[in-house]
Amino acid sequence: MLDHLARVLREGAERPAVLGCTRSGAVRVRARCGDLADLADRYAAALHHGHGLAAGDTLGVAVRPGPRALALMIAAHRLGLRAAVLDPAAGPDVLLARLRLAPPALVVADAAAQAVAGWARPLARRARLELPRLDALGPVATVGPRHPGCAPALRTGGRAPAPHDGDGDAVIVFTSGTTSAPRAVVHTRDSVAAGLRAVRALVRPQAGDAVLGGTFFVLVPALAAGATVALPARATRVLSRQIRRLAPAETYLTPPQLRTVDRFTGRVWTGSAPAPAELLRRVKRAGATEAWGVYALTELFPAAAVEEAEKSAFTGEGDLLGRPLPGVRTRLADGGELLLASATARDRYLGEHPDPWVRTGDRAGLDADGRIVLAGRCKDMVLRRAENIYPGLYEPGLHLPEVELAVLVGIPAGDGDERLVALVQPRRGADRRRLRADLERPLARMGSARPDAVLLGEVPLAGRSRKPDRAAAARFCARELAR
Repeated sequence: MLDHLARVLREGAERPAVLGCTRSGAVRVRARCGDLADLADRYAAALHHGHGLAAGDTLGVAVRPGPRALALMIAAHRLGLRAAVLDPAAGPDVLLARLRLAPPALVVADAAAQAVAGWARPLARRARLELPRLDALGPVATVGPRHPGCAPALRTGGRAPAPHDGDGDAVIVFTSGTTSAPRAVVHTRDSVAAGLRAVRALVRPQAGDAVLGGTFFVLVPALAAGATVALPARATRVLSRQIRRLAPAETYLTPPQLRTVDRFTGRVWTGSAPAPAELLRRVKRAGATEAWGVYALTELFPAAAVEEAEKSAFTGEGDLLGRPLPGVRTRLADGGELLLASATARDRYLGEHPDPWVRTGDRAGLDADGRIVLAGRCKDMVLRRAENIYPGLYEPGLHLPEVELAVLVGIPAGDGDERLVALVQPRRGADRRRLRADLERPLARMGSARPDAVLLGEVPLAGRSRKPDRAAAARFCARELAR
């Protein structure tokens, strides 16, 4: 589909490809199809001729969603590179550990990702973020406008090479693990292509349509079909105005974004976090013709989907996720964990052998119609504002000399989201006031995973091994915060 997209962009060079909006919600063109195709060609030439990257090399990408990020992914695909998606807001310890697992030949970043490297570091400190200098990760090149302290611009020159043919690693996305043993999902060119085809078959974008969404799996199928994609505004009020003015035929937003919008058009899709039936009903009451919840994982996208009418009619126990999409196979492991297999599934975890079955970490059942019904989680993970936060990545940093034990737990926020809470058990005789001050340092290094609240108290233990009882800790934190 990426090869097809390149042809579509050239054939409709003057057609708007990516839209943004003003503060009033007015539409503005961010890039036309020809602009996007030219940018992808320039990036491919720069990476190959200017920086010497070739098939099989790892490219670190720290660029905000938009035309530049998409053009970089198209260029990486053309060269046969594997793109490691970097999140500078994950915090310095986590980011550096991840990059040791997959050292990039080059990191390409925009000015926003590099802001903490110099010119905007005071702003980052005021935001209570402490992030690493990107140049500590290896060679860095800047795309887009440069600011004081940014790395040199991506070196250009030469013509874009012929497209790489064949399979191979395409994308690395970091997920769970610990700082000492991070984990990364590896998708191949074939699995990415299968995922894009699955999205196209599910959503069926049409030429001439306006599509609202900012993810790779929204942009590529929509643009390849001849549709125009609008990037969602970040500000709540602007997003509502944007939808009213654009009247998109297809909209993809996360549940936290959906809760802030009071007007929809066309079909609405949501995922990345639980989408209860009441939320989907509210979306349809606000004007959507259909409201779909999509079940997907980093390891396999998409896996299942369900429309509001079917979800609202479900009366059984658990959360109905819908029927597995064509080609997705299911089975249940001991303990009820849902396993999935599909051509859209990741090839492997970095450093591990391929395994056709993806362990979802979710407990589920299959009803008489073969639909997936979610029953709960098997793994430690907190979902906050549609972001997966893995406690094991951050808890070691909280174990200061005066800390006996520390856990991160999620508690319901009352709107379908979760709050992240750190429960820290001081050592006997510790000065609690001084400990709270000392905790500021590791909390700042957690980046976007910084807890919403920090409680000092005893961490409940369970079992013969006396491990932390996370469920009991979550209940304790919920009671304490409610008081």
